[in-house]
Amino acid sequence: MADRRDQRSLFGEILDWMLAPLLLLWPMSLVVTGLVASDIANQPYDRALADQLNLLARQLVFDKPADPLGAPRLRLEGMATLQRLRQDDEDGTFYQLLDTRGEVVEGDRDLPVPEEPLRPTAPRFRDEILRDERVRVVHQWVRVPGDPAGRSVLLQTGETLQKRSRLATEIVKGVILPQFVILPLAVLLVWAALARGLSPLNRLQLRIRRRESSDLSPIDETDAPEEVAPLVRAINDLLARLDQSIATQKHFLADAAHQLKTPLAGLRTQAELAAREIDAGRRDPVALKQALEQIALSSQRAAHSVNQLLAMARAEDREMATRRSRVDLAAIVRDIVRDVVPRALDKRIDLGYEGAEPGGGAQLLAQPVLLGELVRNLIDNALQYTPAGGVVTARVLEDPFGQVVVLQVEDSGPGIPPTERKLVFQPFYRALGTGVDGTGLGLAIVQEIAASHDAEVDVGEAAVRHPGSGPGALFTVRFPRGLGAPRTGPGPG
Repeated sequence: MADRRDQRSLFGEILDWMLAPLLLLWPMSLVVTGLVASDIANQPYDRALADQLNLLARQLVFDKPADPLGAPRLRLEGMATLQRLRQDDEDGTFYQLLDTRGEVVEGDRDLPVPEEPLRPTAPRFRDEILRDERVRVVHQWVRVPGDPAGRSVLLQTGETLQKRSRLATEIVKGVILPQFVILPLAVLLVWAALARGLSPLNRLQLRIRRRESSDLSPIDETDAPEEVAPLVRAINDLLARLDQSIATQKHFLADAAHQLKTPLAGLRTQAELAAREIDAGRRDPVALKQALEQIALSSQRAAHSVNQLLAMARAEDREMATRRSRVDLAAIVRDIVRDVVPRALDKRIDLGYEGAEPGGGAQLLAQPVLLGELVRNLIDNALQYTPAGGVVTARVLEDPFGQVVVLQVEDSGPGIPPTERKLVFQPFYRALGTGVDGTGLGLAIVQEIAASHDAEVDVGEAAVRHPGSGPGALFTVRFPRGLGAPRTGPGPG
């Protein structure tokens, strides 16, 4: 039995695929939340920083130089405003004023100057590093009023990021902390939803487990979910095929017992008669010989029935049919014809072979034992139903188009009426009125082996009718070339 630990759980599989994306997206949401919170926290403080810059710009005072082309003298008035700018207990604040020559007039001299090819007149924000601290800076080029040269001066102010970081942290906490409560609750809800969704499978499992081993009736699909309905239909189809197989086996065993009962009963009767003759003191050699001949005949019939039953079992063995190799159909047919020549001579039947030569193009990828059983049963059937003086011919023909390889067995016997041509392939069926002894399994074995090789079996009247004989029978088996190897010899045309 397979280790249950190696089995995959459908519940666990679905749960993993549902929770894995959730647990993967959660850290990503933390990163995105941090970025969004930082942007949100920057907005109000950036507006306040821009207001401070505007306030400083209104405090800008300059003296017109005596020389119109000289540099104006600049200064910031309103020290109260500058003091309020410096009064920040949490963040450090900075400001700077550069004149038209790029020299610092007032403020922090170490505040970096922006490197821009243009001089925008609107406030511009940037991040800088000042005294090993990150600083948010806003700058603006302010035109000098009354300057005939139209020159501008740079005014900028900045602050550290403590207030911004604290606000961003509070935003992140406000968003993330509820997730620590929601996430376990979501896991529990997913667990409960999966358990409820898979409950019909558990009910279906219990219904199947409570069935008797002999109950092969279809499973009701109404209680199964729509996604599981195809599986239930497949199981019902399997149960139907299993029921049919079991019924066929029961019928087969009953017929086999009936077939074996007759020769065994005759064997027992002849043995008892011989024993009575001996007990009665009558030692007639002729009578004893007749009894022994009947015993031998009954044992031969029983052995033939057993061999046919074993051949039928091999033909139904699907695993054996899959163990194929390259075989030469012409060589197999010729060997079997050679083996049964003595039997044909005993019945005064002209047995012959026609068609492809061994080693030619009549090669197939097939199961050699089963293929031999098919050929032997066809020839045995022809010899059994052909009267003395008749003709039996086995042929192997190649398709000129390379699609099939054809096996034919033709006899000059009484033939098979059209109404019985499908029935003769059923197990234990024998044509009425022929007076031929047999098990009725030969053609059923042929049909089973042909089906396992995707071949087609047809039966009709003989193509050649011999004088003083019946219409005869012609059995044709067409093996698809797709089963075989490429043609290795010249075809008939």
